[in-house]
Amino acid sequence: MFLNNLVSQNPAFARAAIELHQSGELPPDTYVIDLDMLGINAETLCGEAHRLGLDVIAMTKQFGRNPVALEKLRASGVDSFVAVDMTCARAIRDADQPVGHIGHLVQIPRHSAPEAAAMAPQNWTVFDDTKAAEAAAAAAAIGRDQRLLARVYDEDGLVIETHAGGFDADDIEAVAQRLDALEGAHFGGITSYPALVFDREAHKVVPSPNLRTLSRAVERLHKAGWTDVAVNGPGETSTVNLAMLADAGVTQVEPGHGFTATGAYHAFAELPERPAMLYLSEVSHLDGDTAFCFGGGLYLCIGSVDYQPQALVGADYETAVKQRVDATLSQNHQVIDFYGRLAQTPQRSLRPGDSVVFCFRAQAFYTRSLVAPVSGIQSGNPRVEGLFTVDGRKVSV
Repeated sequence: MFLNNLVSQNPAFARAAIELHQSGELPPDTYVIDLDMLGINAETLCGEAHRLGLDVIAMTKQFGRNPVALEKLRASGVDSFVAVDMTCARAIRDADQPVGHIGHLVQIPRHSAPEAAAMAPQNWTVFDDTKAAEAAAAAAAIGRDQRLLARVYDEDGLVIETHAGGFDADDIEAVAQRLDALEGAHFGGITSYPALVFDREAHKVVPSPNLRTLSRAVERLHKAGWTDVAVNGPGETSTVNLAMLADAGVTQVEPGHGFTATGAYHAFAELPERPAMLYLSEVSHLDGDTAFCFGGGLYLCIGSVDYQPQALVGADYETAVKQRVDATLSQNHQVIDFYGRLAQTPQRSLRPGDSVVFCFRAQAFYTRSLVAPVSGIQSGNPRVEGLFTVDGRKVSV
């Protein structure tokens, strides 16, 4: 799965992580970013997106809104960044990067609307008229005219219950008129989530019903006279899926795992992107036939495929790549992941202090881990560019 890709497609990354851990430069419970590979992936993805006329608004939560990674992505062709919540928006702002999209997936709290408006977001998604009025009032108070995106759905759509909401697509013309009538804002487009989904049986990315909803809604808007309509289509974005979105009328894409090659689709096909993020830990102690490694970030995203988690374990890369062991992780989220459990080898060769390398579909912002961007891996000169919290603040450890 993802660990296979790491070893076969970017072994220099795994080697560098282990060496930097053994030298004390990287602590356990750290998401490590290969900045070189992140930039290569972004150049590939953004190049194809721009060829198709798509704006690239990068998702940042999966790598902990890291400011060094944001800078690398921007230099590699990303147009702007999507903030999944206000913490994310503040990290983007503090890194002096453009806020391309707020309000989707998480709506902006009422009393945070003025702060959000001051960030001059290029797109602000609203789920209903109340949230639209709050955004418009905040923008009007500082003399802005905010572009609003209406999240739309229909009865055949795919709804994620934990963040449901939006306008009925059958009423899109009336919705557009109401948003256009607001002082301080105007109707700028539509969005839905997810536009693409991973088919676990076919092992490929396919259009969700929501993509068809977006296509029908934009056709109606064009016929009604709205010619400049942004169509935001997030979800399961890779270089190879961009044409599918463009053909459906999408104008904005929001890759996240596409940049780090940790989307579910990467596990089953050799795609243009190569692994650029891993999770690093350390064997803490042994208990019988089990080795315990430090946790804190052992959260495998629910959008991932089902598989047996494994890790590379050893004090050097040559040893670790031969010691791929099964891992037992707390995935019911009712038990704090103080540790992960590793199956001891028949030779009982796992030892305290060994480096532990995982690769999975991560959501660093959800964890209490550190994030470490590392430059120079692909040229053989790895350099840790700092240690950061998952909300983008640099720390010393």
